[in-house]
Amino acid sequence: MSEVTYRIVEHDGGFAYKVGDVFSETFPSREEALQAAQAAAAEQQVPGSTEGIRYQDQAGGWHDETAQGNDRPHAKVVE
Repeated sequence: MSEVTYRIVEHDGGFAYKVGDVFSETFPSREEALQAAQAAAAEQQVPGSTEGIRYQDQAGGWHDETAQGNDRPHAKVVE
């Protein structure tokens, strides 16, 4: 199982949460950014339904796969 970490950081005159190199919107307070990160982390872990997906790779080849709806990462928030 993979893991996703949401970090609370100062950003653009306020606070945001960050996943990897991506920032959320800016919040006026650390507490608001923390609450938003906790909500996003909880939603990240909600299972979906198993569905077939089809995609094209860089070489132009098509692939069919099954995306497991219960294959959700563990998400955590770091202040």
